Amino acid sequence: MIDFRGLAQKYDTPLYIYDFNHITQQYEKLKKAFSARKSLISYAVKANSNLSVISHLAQQGSGADCVSIGEVKRALMAGVPKYKIIFSGVGKRDDEIEEALKSDILLLNLESEAEMERVEQIARKLDMQARISIRVNPNIDPKTHPYISTGLHENKFGVDIETAKRMYIHANHSDYLDPIGIHFHIGSQLTELDPIREASMIVADLVRSLAAINIEIKFFDVGGGLGIVYDNETTIDPYEYAQAILATLYGLDMTVICEPGRFLVGNAGYFLTRVLYEKVNEGKRFIIVDGAMNDLLRPSLYNAYHKVEVVGKENGGSEADVVGPVCESGDFFAKKRLLPPTEHDDLIVVHSTGAYGFVMASNYNTRPRPAEIAIVEGKDRCIRQRETLDDLIRLEKMCL
Repeated sequence: MIDFRGLAQKYDTPLYIYDFNHITQQYEKLKKAFSARKSLISYAVKANSNLSVISHLAQQGSGADCVSIGEVKRALMAGVPKYKIIFSGVGKRDDEIEEALKSDILLLNLESEAEMERVEQIARKLDMQARISIRVNPNIDPKTHPYISTGLHENKFGVDIETAKRMYIHANHSDYLDPIGIHFHIGSQLTELDPIREASMIVADLVRSLAAINIEIKFFDVGGGLGIVYDNETTIDPYEYAQAILATLYGLDMTVICEPGRFLVGNAGYFLTRVLYEKVNEGKRFIIVDGAMNDLLRPSLYNAYHKVEVVGKENGGSEADVVGPVCESGDFFAKKRLLPPTEHDDLIVVHSTGAYGFVMASNYNTRPRPAEIAIVEGKDRCIRQRETLDDLIRLEKMCL
């Protein structure tokens, strides 16, 4: 059990807390699920980019899936071997492409013909051969929130099958491109297996057609997106997930790459916030806390559900909204929840905040971001200090 009161007393609130033992357990589940074939688990750094989180996973053997050159640098700093790092993303600047090539990472994942042309030109300038994969958009409905759906033609990600074929043929004839991988990722917080199986079959069939014209793909990147339980979701079993993908790869000898983010860190995280006071407006009850939408954006951005509990008190009681001090009506963590009466300095814990929590935080309303704490073998360690006002204004200059 995590001593939330002790952590609040030691580190103050609001506060992010991560259970590293849970992260290890999730990684081991997925690695075991793919153990029947050559595989690489590459952590999706965007889910939680704290250096200690990345380092912890690197020590388990994880690679890193990065969507900015900053994330690539974080992965290298955290000890991820360069041959386990993938650089993805729809829009890469020339200087980012150049730095990634010079860093000699495993590959760059490309999402358009225009991007391939830029990579080829930069590789030519450097007199290098760029290892690439191409993100294929299989036009499969992932049946998830529209903001985190990525596998339909209406989404900005990837290319269709025919465009992908054309790109592979071009790359295979280029002196500066080495097409070693293929990639798909249909969305995040996936809770149904059929769309994943269908997408994998479409992309595997493309690999077989490429093999027929002597284009050999070495890495089959299935993306990430495995969902977790926030409320009462029925999630996908890792073994069944792996078997559904592996069953589509008959006749192919490739290393499978899986890029989990939320699955590894989501339920490892807790956001701890302190009650300031309660307020009732014509029967509408608000619990006002010191955390805000700038600290945890998911409820406001996605109307996402997170379990909330008052530490040391049984849930139940009367209906209340848990809201923060930011000057926005969208500043809330939970609405219409049955919660017990609270008093000043009571603690509320928001569950499942290890993914897309701190990384999406901002300094809106000139609010310093919270500290981050890791729980490792029962001991707490500060892995990011709480920001101060000096941190926020350090780069600003007044024009007098």
